[in-house]
Amino acid sequence: MPKRDRSSEKTTETAIIGEDQDEDEDEDEDEEEKADPETVARSYQLEALEMAREQNTIVYLETGSGKTLIAVMLLRCYAHLLRKPRPSVGVFLVPTVVLVTQQADVVERHTDLKVARFWGEMGVDSWDAATWSEKMRQSEVFVMTPQILLDCLSKTFIKLEHIKLLIFDECHNARGRSPYASIMTHFYHRQLKLNPCAELPRIFGMTASPIVSKGCNYSKQITELETLMNSKVFTVCSESVIAKYIPFSTPRIKFYDASLISSNLFNILENNLTKLKLKHLSNLDSQMLDSHMFESAKSKIKRHYDTLLYCLDELGPWLATKAAEALSRSEKYMLFWGEIKDKYGEKAGRMFSQAVYDNFSQYVSKDINIGKDFEPDIKTGLLTSKVQCLIKCLKEYKDLKGLRCIVFVERIITATVLKSLLINIKKLTNWGVEFMAGNNLKNIDTQSRNEQNKIIESFHKGEVNIIVATQILEEGLDVPSCNLVIRFDPSCTVSSFIQSKGRARMPDSDYLILLRKGDELMQRKVRKFLKSGDEMREESIKLSSIPCGPLKNEISEEEFYLVEKTGAIVTLSSSVSLVYTYCSKLPSDRYFKSTPRFVINEAAGTGVLHLPKSSPVQTAQANGKNKRDSIKRLVCLEACRILHENGALNDYLLPQSYSDDDSDDDCLDGMEEYNEEQPDYFPGVLLDCWNDFISLGIYYCYKISFKNKENSGKIGVLEDVILVLRSDLGPDFSSYSFNLETDNGILSVSLEFIGKNHFSRNEVKMARRFQISVFSILIDRDFSTLNEKMQHLFMSENNIKSSSNKQVVYLLLPCKNGRVDWSTIMQNSSSSEKSVQTKNGSFSIEMIENSVVYTPHSDDFYCITGIHNHLNFNSSFQLRIGEFISYKNYYKSRHDIDLTCDTTPLLSARHIIKVQNFLTKRIFKKEKGNKTRGCVELPPELCRIIMCPLSINTLNSFIYLPTIMHRIQCILLASILKLQLAQCLQNINIPTIKILEAITDKKCHEEHSLESLETFGDSFLKYAASNHLFFKYKQHHEGILSPKKERLVSNSFLCRLACLQNLPGYLRTEEFNPKQWAIPCLYQDTNTYTISSIKEAYTHQTRRIKLKRIADLTEALIGACLSEAGEPAAFRFLENIGTGIGSPEAEAGIKIPVLESPERFVNVRELERLLGYEFGEKSLLVEAMTHGSYQVPDVPRSYQRLEFLGDAILDHLITIHLYSKYYPTLTPGLLTDLRSASVNNDCYAHAAAKAGLNKHVLHASSELHRHISTYLESFGSGEFEGSSFGWDAGLALPKVLGDVIESLAGAIYIDSNCNKEVVWQSIKPLLEPIVTPETLELHPVRELEELCAREGWNKSYELTNVEGQACVRVIVEADCEVYTETKNGVNKKTAQKMAAKAVLLRLEEKMR
Repeated sequence: MPKRDRSSEKTTETAIIGEDQDEDEDEDEDEEEKADPETVARSYQLEALEMAREQNTIVYLETGSGKTLIAVMLLRCYAHLLRKPRPSVGVFLVPTVVLVTQQADVVERHTDLKVARFWGEMGVDSWDAATWSEKMRQSEVFVMTPQILLDCLSKTFIKLEHIKLLIFDECHNARGRSPYASIMTHFYHRQLKLNPCAELPRIFGMTASPIVSKGCNYSKQITELETLMNSKVFTVCSESVIAKYIPFSTPRIKFYDASLISSNLFNILENNLTKLKLKHLSNLDSQMLDSHMFESAKSKIKRHYDTLLYCLDELGPWLATKAAEALSRSEKYMLFWGEIKDKYGEKAGRMFSQAVYDNFSQYVSKDINIGKDFEPDIKTGLLTSKVQCLIKCLKEYKDLKGLRCIVFVERIITATVLKSLLINIKKLTNWGVEFMAGNNLKNIDTQSRNEQNKIIESFHKGEVNIIVATQILEEGLDVPSCNLVIRFDPSCTVSSFIQSKGRARMPDSDYLILLRKGDELMQRKVRKFLKSGDEMREESIKLSSIPCGPLKNEISEEEFYLVEKTGAIVTLSSSVSLVYTYCSKLPSDRYFKSTPRFVINEAAGTGVLHLPKSSPVQTAQANGKNKRDSIKRLVCLEACRILHENGALNDYLLPQSYSDDDSDDDCLDGMEEYNEEQPDYFPGVLLDCWNDFISLGIYYCYKISFKNKENSGKIGVLEDVILVLRSDLGPDFSSYSFNLETDNGILSVSLEFIGKNHFSRNEVKMARRFQISVFSILIDRDFSTLNEKMQHLFMSENNIKSSSNKQVVYLLLPCKNGRVDWSTIMQNSSSSEKSVQTKNGSFSIEMIENSVVYTPHSDDFYCITGIHNHLNFNSSFQLRIGEFISYKNYYKSRHDIDLTCDTTPLLSARHIIKVQNFLTKRIFKKEKGNKTRGCVELPPELCRIIMCPLSINTLNSFIYLPTIMHRIQCILLASILKLQLAQCLQNINIPTIKILEAITDKKCHEEHSLESLETFGDSFLKYAASNHLFFKYKQHHEGILSPKKERLVSNSFLCRLACLQNLPGYLRTEEFNPKQWAIPCLYQDTNTYTISSIKEAYTHQTRRIKLKRIADLTEALIGACLSEAGEPAAFRFLENIGTGIGSPEAEAGIKIPVLESPERFVNVRELERLLGYEFGEKSLLVEAMTHGSYQVPDVPRSYQRLEFLGDAILDHLITIHLYSKYYPTLTPGLLTDLRSASVNNDCYAHAAAKAGLNKHVLHASSELHRHISTYLESFGSGEFEGSSFGWDAGLALPKVLGDVIESLAGAIYIDSNCNKEVVWQSIKPLLEPIVTPETLELHPVRELEELCAREGWNKSYELTNVEGQACVRVIVEADCEVYTETKNGVNKKTAQKMAAKAVLLRLEEKMR
């Protein structure tokens, strides 16, 4: 390398004298925008407005001269054409996203028009025609970036005739193939050419410089802009016209000395930099990188080298070292945990820059106080004289109050490191310094729009005084006027020069240009730029009288493809981006990205485009001119045509998505959104009007019998009960039994039809009184409530016009010796000479011995079981504390009651058992001692007889009746649903008890719930949906099929289908509460029953049900059909509820691409041996083993579609295996855990590696190769065992291996004519041993969650990223101690598992 000399410290100044300017303007731009624009409009603004109203106009005025106000006034002139309900809009185009909000705010502030804002991050690329139509209906002005409008015009979402006014901000950007130029060329001029009289929008452009390029032929360039925009330029005759209103800056050139001095430090660092570059490039050759990764890493190293060499040359070693430090930082933006975009390239660039920083730091000490004395810094070569010139310029303004300065630089890295330098000399000035740049250089700290806006706000407030900025501040952001602008790097174009100069708009502001002394070329260029404003105005005025000519250029005549149906269009200019957009929507993974591949022969003028394997179109060819770009555009245009004809692009030329042409949506058309308020059905057979019921005469009778299965002595003897109904319950109740859970054991209940019986009106009436009394005592346990109900009952009996509304009406009657016990019902008892005085009169001993009494002193009910003839109130008994006391003294001391009947024997009484829900699980209680539970002795004079005779056995039977009738009610609902399902299942019989299980939510806490059936049905639904979509959409790739499947199996879809079939009313969502049970024959205004849409069922009330619970009900019904009647019944159910899913036999076949010699690609014989299956079509085997990265033309498809199908098939087969083996023995929760542990990609990947399938996978990804190798090395070394399959060793299993297991299952399924049994016989040996309840390991994250919940410990996770790996820290606060563990993993899931496992081990030690 030759030696370089650095510039010395000399600086001179030359002033550029311009025209006199009037700087006495009393209003600045901000004040004008706050006022009504029409009342403060300047003369030239009104002239421009008048011209714009008459013709298409480009307003060319300096920055800050009020061009936006002219646009606002023009919008107000067009407002009457834009107001809704007119279909038209005005469109305000801005070149950058930041300007969208800025200009929209101005329009909203000064007009009453409805303004909508659009930019790319809003997701507008995925909006369809209906969305844009709604936006057109709602808004009157669109403010957007031009690419959005171009896309909308191309897809005909917006048509040009619907735009009345089209405003182009910074219209000088309309050149070449830019969005501005494309809008005018492909749509405006094309329509103008087809129909010169067509109604086209008024064009209004705004610019501070109609010239952008470096050329000097201003007349030609202005004419080209006018022709393209079909507009004439409006400008003022001279700068002095505008100078009356706004101040202009004084341009000054600052020269830094070009004399060169030797710098040994520079030469050393330059040589070291070059050596490091060569070293890092050579290291790439030793790494196993695919071509894409190699080129990415190589390119990144070279870019960093060029950047650092530039900094070394232009800024000096100190700032070059700062640049290397900045470039070595980790990239902020990541796609997934542990997966950085362009990971290898970024990592290679960072490592190179880190090495450069380490090397440079040996020569440039961090302790150097740079900027304190510039003479030594220059002489030692730490800073260049250009940087010194900048510092000196700033120091000249150190005494200026309210400094607002922008330093414009060319490169982002320059802005970054200059900020660090200026901060170092902050002691001299106390200036706030910031930098602003775009996001093109990803390794440097990037700024969000919010951060940039905060910097601008701080600049406005004076908290920031200097901004070092790239061209981002030349146009776009609303920057306050500056009093100093410095061009550190010269402007490249006239436009850049004028716009940066326009930022200095304060009175007495300066515009400084730094130039190297002796650079005559740049000096001439700057002087030309200084004169450019007058020259462009002069040329514009000369051209003002010449009308715009027709547009004639290559772009305007280029080919295009038009969709006749919609008018959507793709041109040569847009074809390439459309192809790349299409490919980006195809499936990809961490090992490959779906991108097009071009083979172009410039000499022959031919081009071939190879699309990814998931595309239905594999290749496109075209011939063209001998230019690479031209041929590339032609072949892309041809590809767009073929893709559209094959359905891969829809009629709007958008990549086909899951929602396009989806006939599965038809069943939901017009249906309202789900309402959580859902009906609660009640069986109609239990309802009637009392007047009708009492008049029937003939009634259907069922006997309810009890049998103690265990602990019979503890439950006691229970009398039978007769259920009396108006009609038959149906065949399910001819003989039906079930169990109740009592505190003392299992109680079996049976229901048997015993025939029809005749009851008189009086008998029915007395039976009604009896059961209301009994149930009020048992449920309410309140004497006043009992009185109220009986009074209400007597009143209703005397009311001839009693309610005709449906109520719960049936009778539950005591039974004795197989017959109704009328003596108990009628409250008749044999007379006796012996009587006992009670609180409400004298009663015979026989009546009292079997009666229910109420004791006012304790406000309680008791059942009298006998008489203690040997006891009276003078008798004594032992208290719990061991002392003996007489009953008389006890009642006096405890209740302040004086007993008077000294000879009356005491009554033997028992507490009445509490009515409960006996369907829930209970733990049997053990009695303590020999004391009979609930027995007490009562003085008769304290008892009020309520019912007699009524034996304890009869009363205890009635305690269980609310639960029994609730179960009967539920069985009746299940029977009704069974009849409803029979219609769609073509009379396939599903047992009522299974349907009851399917409609019982787990929150009911009963023996069976829908959870297991829901798991079974869920797996079948996924299988059926995947099968249906795979065969229906034969050309669609997995990226479309998966969202379609997710929609078909989504809770929302299933819920809405269930609502269409009126299923939610059947669902039992809560545990039975006896207190809310409706006592039969007791009329209550709160209990209303209305006719429902289901025959034989009424709506009792509404309740709130979450959407997911309805979806679970649907899946449980699928599971019930499947478990009891097989797949035909399940498919019929799916079809009839409206899923659109048919059975596999009903699906059309699929065309399989046939390979001539599959053996050339995979070892067919070995794979068939491993699988135990011989393929009829061996091409399927090749497809199943082909990863998407294997872009070889001979293999037409990858495994993605087969994987999609096989995933659901394996899920269902494993669920069948577990369900048939363990149901109903295991709890539903454990069954779900077994399924989760068996059906996952880690399990499949482990099986594939164990079988050696990795050797047969066709791929072309070095990263995948490394990933598999790392996994196999660890697997072979025995670092992990069991069902963790590698995660506890810190490994992430290669997903591709799991995908291959699924794709092989799909291939066998297709080849065997959809025979799942064949699939299971082939794949099951690979998956063994399949997890069992004994080998099941809980997921560490879930295990930690349950432990912390059980112990009441606080737990939290912290997620970070370290060197491209996920880092998870778990913190557990357990009993005032904090336990933390931090683990790294290749992804978030693995790191979280490892951290949870580590902290669990510590917690287990603590608990020992």
